[in-house]
Amino acid sequence: MAQATQQKNKSVFKFDESFSSFSVNDVGAAKKFYRDKLGIDVNDEKEGGLSLKLGDQTIYLYPKEDHIPATFTVLNIAVTDIDAAVDELTSRCIAFESYGGDIATDDKGIFRGADKGSGPNIAWLKDPSGNILSVIENG
Repeated sequence: MAQATQQKNKSVFKFDESFSSFSVNDVGAAKKFYRDKLGIDVNDEKEGGLSLKLGDQTIYLYPKEDHIPATFTVLNIAVTDIDAAVDELTSRCIAFESYGGDIATDDKGIFRGADKGSGPNIAWLKDPSGNILSVIENG
């Protein structure tokens, strides 16, 4: 009876193997960008996509001919110093987005939310497929 209860309560979900994914329109350009520009560990996958290894997390990028970039941030990369991260990525020829209004960015492309008491310091950029990414200060 106890064994049947244990079997019944055993989860079929493998959360430690779960992952996120988003599409790109050019796997080769994505591989160069994520590996060479951002310094992320990138692996080719059998299905024609890429896996990005970020610590214990894996993100799968899959090719999609009719790819349309999301209108929201698909990947947030935590950094300890937003200015140093933006400077380093700018030196690698990465351009940062400029926004106005409630998330107005400064000349470097940084929204200084922590300085205003309205969220973290964050800067947004796009990958070659137009997907929105961010570097976000954490700590």
